[in-house]
Amino acid sequence: MDKAKKGWGAWLLIGIAVTYMGFLIVAPISALIVGAFEEGLLPVIKSLTTTAFRQALSLSIRIALLVVIIQTVLGTMVAWVIVRHNFLGKSLLNGIIDVPFAVSPVVVGYMLLLLFGRNGFLFPLIEKTGVQVAFAVPGMFLATLFVSLPFMIREMIPVIQNLDRQQELAASTLGANGWVIFWRVIFPQLRSGLIYGMTLTLARALGEFGAVLVIGGGVQGRTETTTLYIFRSLEERRLIEAYSASILLGSFSVIIVYLADALKRHQMTRNALGVIEDSFTAKLKIE
Repeated sequence: MDKAKKGWGAWLLIGIAVTYMGFLIVAPISALIVGAFEEGLLPVIKSLTTTAFRQALSLSIRIALLVVIIQTVLGTMVAWVIVRHNFLGKSLLNGIIDVPFAVSPVVVGYMLLLLFGRNGFLFPLIEKTGVQVAFAVPGMFLATLFVSLPFMIREMIPVIQNLDRQQELAASTLGANGWVIFWRVIFPQLRSGLIYGMTLTLARALGEFGAVLVIGGGVQGRTETTTLYIFRSLEERRLIEAYSASILLGSFSVIIVYLADALKRHQMTRNALGVIEDSFTAKLKIE
């Protein structure tokens, strides 16, 4: 009787979860695909080969790749400092990392305007360098950098916490310097976390809309990313172009996250097999 009740409860829970995910994700994606291919394949291909779309996609990729590089290096450093070092203000720093999750991207863009706009606090300093930040690509880069900040750090913190310190101590005892220890001992253990954090950061950077719209202005051919191109296409009632670009951008993000997740599972399996093999080898030596 109890098993039957548990079975019904489990199926009910599964049904709720599947319905919830289907309503929020599968249904909108299905409607998007139907709308894009409503007039056939040719209009979709034509919309994805226009100059405006290629320029927007190129800008999105360039900003996203630069953001990924910066977050990979500096984000990993921040995660390392939080895990391995104790200092005044550590808890505050750890809390600040999650601020981009709580602040609306539109507010982020507006804050950057207050800093770098014509009447901004930092405008006199920026003006002397000759670099335009507001309504230009540098401002869009800063906005994307801000909103994607937590992904690499939050991914790397547990990875660094679970590092095998004994291997580091053994390498140090054998005379290896810090650089050798990092590349030969630490980096191999960080690799899967780095790749997963990079892919999450890349997906988030490619999908940013609100912050880059406010700080960049969405000028076609200059500060228009793929998400802004989709927004403009919807406003101009060019629905097939908007749907096609959305499908391409969304598919790219889903694929890279899926591949990263598969790689992470593969690495976890290899680590588990390695632990089992080490335990078996140790047992044989004892016997």
